[in-house]
Amino acid sequence: MSTIPVALPLLGEEEAQAARRAILSGWVTQGPEVAAFESEFAVFVGAAHAKAVSSCTAALHMALLAVGVGPGDEVVTVSHSFVATSNAVRYCGALPVFVDIEPGTWNMDPSQLDRAITARTKAILCVHQLGMPCDLSAILAVARSKGLPVVEDAACAIGSEVNLGSGWEPIGKPHGDIACFSFHPRKVITTGDGGMLTTNSPEFDRQFALLRQHGMSVSDLARHGSGKVVFESYPELGYNYRMTDIQAAVGREQLKRLPGIIARRRELAARYQHGLSAIPGLRLPLEPQFATSNWQSYCVGLPEDISQRDVLQALLDESISARRGVMCVHREHPMGSAWRCPGDEPGGDPLCCAQLVESEKAQDHGIILPLYPQMADADQERVIVTLARILKEKRPGC
Repeated sequence: MSTIPVALPLLGEEEAQAARRAILSGWVTQGPEVAAFESEFAVFVGAAHAKAVSSCTAALHMALLAVGVGPGDEVVTVSHSFVATSNAVRYCGALPVFVDIEPGTWNMDPSQLDRAITARTKAILCVHQLGMPCDLSAILAVARSKGLPVVEDAACAIGSEVNLGSGWEPIGKPHGDIACFSFHPRKVITTGDGGMLTTNSPEFDRQFALLRQHGMSVSDLARHGSGKVVFESYPELGYNYRMTDIQAAVGREQLKRLPGIIARRRELAARYQHGLSAIPGLRLPLEPQFATSNWQSYCVGLPEDISQRDVLQALLDESISARRGVMCVHREHPMGSAWRCPGDEPGGDPLCCAQLVESEKAQDHGIILPLYPQMADADQERVIVTLARILKEKRPGC
């Protein structure tokens, strides 16, 4: 019996030919393919500007630097996210302040923001977890009342949509100040690795262009295209966060596939919702009225009296690959005491926070089921039937 993977990128001959085109062009790093990818991406999400970078982690780091986050500052975010979210805060020398998540959407709980904000708060970093848009209306209302910028960690959310009262709009427009995307192979579209920042601010866009290429005042594309000798300068500290033209060429083809990919993911998510709804005690993901997910991942909550590890192993024994719920960063040893919760002082109890109950519950009891556009209906039915049987067998008293 073949193994059903938890995720699988959709790549084909079009992407192979695009990579070949870039390789044979002789320009393989941050050249015309990158510029074209940026332009096409900005149009797709409705943003004024887009800048391609080496990863979403790089994008988050640059976004926080652009809004002014620095040593000694605080950034309000969630622990319930991949470690890159908090790492980007720490790269700036700032402290992440964690608020809990909502149990239905597993996204930032906006009701906790007020008490998390202090005089040291420099920004709010919200996450559209697993592609599900967070409550931007409520988050933006708090941020604007406090005069704080909002950075959206939209790593998983390309193609997701939100309605803030004036109709449906894509994540990445952006609705906050900056949105950051990932093109890792686990994401909806991929360039092997890579990221993108979108913004409506020309000043932020200018900063991104400097920061991603060592602070160099003139891009390679502009310098090589000039009919005159150009001497670049390095007016500020920057980083090597460039995207290659090979990646961008692949990304342009992936962007063409995106509507079809999302349509199939939504179809598969609807089949999961229907097929799993009758399993006692299983919590299905909630799509709020203001959000339309791209279903980058489909995560369910197990009954709390059933072992997450046992279920994952039982699925693997049946050749079905699944993953535990999204991590909680405050439980990881490298974080040490470099974080706090609202009302706490830095240096609290490592690996534990009584204020992050829902976050910890989501990690301990959530499992991510296989979902990818090439997934056959029969394979998905196999996942549904197998999970139902495993949960029945492992339910206490059965």
